[in-house]
Amino acid sequence: MVAHVPTMLAMIIVSSLMMAASMAVVGWGRRRDGLGHWALALLVNALGHVLLMLRGQVPDVLSVVIGNALLSGVLVAMIAAINQFHGRSVRWWLLLAPTALVLASVTMLMDNFAARVGLVGMTIGLQSLWALAAVLQRRHDAVGRGHWLLGAGLALEALVLVGRSVLAFGLPDTELNILRSSGMQTLTFLATFSVVLVSSMGFVFMLRDRADENNRVMAALDPLTGVANRRSLIAALDRDVARSVRTRESIALMMVDIDHFKHVNDQYGHPVGDQVLCSVVNVLRQRVRAQDLVGRYGGEEFMVVLPDTGLVGAEQLARELCKAVEVSRCRVDGVEGGGIAVTVSIGVFGGRLESGDSWDMLIAAADRALYQAKENGRNRVEVATGLRRPSAQAGADANPETQPASSY
Repeated sequence: MVAHVPTMLAMIIVSSLMMAASMAVVGWGRRRDGLGHWALALLVNALGHVLLMLRGQVPDVLSVVIGNALLSGVLVAMIAAINQFHGRSVRWWLLLAPTALVLASVTMLMDNFAARVGLVGMTIGLQSLWALAAVLQRRHDAVGRGHWLLGAGLALEALVLVGRSVLAFGLPDTELNILRSSGMQTLTFLATFSVVLVSSMGFVFMLRDRADENNRVMAALDPLTGVANRRSLIAALDRDVARSVRTRESIALMMVDIDHFKHVNDQYGHPVGDQVLCSVVNVLRQRVRAQDLVGRYGGEEFMVVLPDTGLVGAEQLARELCKAVEVSRCRVDGVEGGGIAVTVSIGVFGGRLESGDSWDMLIAAADRALYQAKENGRNRVEVATGLRRPSAQAGADANPETQPASSY
């Protein structure tokens, strides 16, 4: 099948301009995600194909030399967009080197059609492989499948252009003429059109997938401390409780509260109080296992979920955490004495669960133990020895002395 070349050129130009305008509008004010550079690539692509379509109607220095240089510049802007998306620095002098090579080579090879086509095709094809390598280099950090779509378009572009370059010396000039309808030109323009559509959609999907992942993380994490927030804590605890009931494995839970935290805020101010919260979180996270979950339950109160952990192990860890927080100091500029020292009180529940036990029962048990720890002088650990059904809890909460907790 041989397509009408002017029609295909017009399709490439129009689609590139429309997508460039759309990306420019969407990416307005967003400077660090690469969308602006990708819109620039599409605009350059449209301008380059306009000059190619005007072959014979404008001077050759524009349609041949500048036109081919602009097509090379498309890949320059695409690689810059990919690097910026991944947070890598954009070395323009390095990216523009192939374009400078195309500009100089086409100027010198104006009278050698086959050599000119071969060199330009090989250069832009290798630039496509460069862009593909930039995508694949960080594929493990990418979320979603947009990067595979982007890579597929770049791979097709590289395959067609490198193939065109290799065949340049074996095909007659009529087959390679940019404005002559032929199988080679049809394949070349189809590959170009695929980069405009497939690769651009892939890049947009990469942006969308990253935004979705960021939203998911923001919804699951406490923005101040960076640990799980209350909602994700309860979801994880609910899941682990169901697993513990099913497998008959032990589970433990700690409720950790910073002692006299209001005094820290009153004396040093809330910004310093925020630093203290983060400092305590760092102490907790450094001393738990990878499978354990530390989260902010609310205010200055934190929760530690310990799957596959019995009461003895949980109590031992709680003592270690209590001591570690006591000896650590939050480094704050302007505060004398090497920082601010705080302590924590910890309530612990641990053991095997029975059918019908729920996550809220674990929280209630650990919370009762935490209450007892604070009543007994703070900076200590108390252990809840059992769970209570919600129907029995109201009466027990009215009389703290009957709560099943024991100090270490």
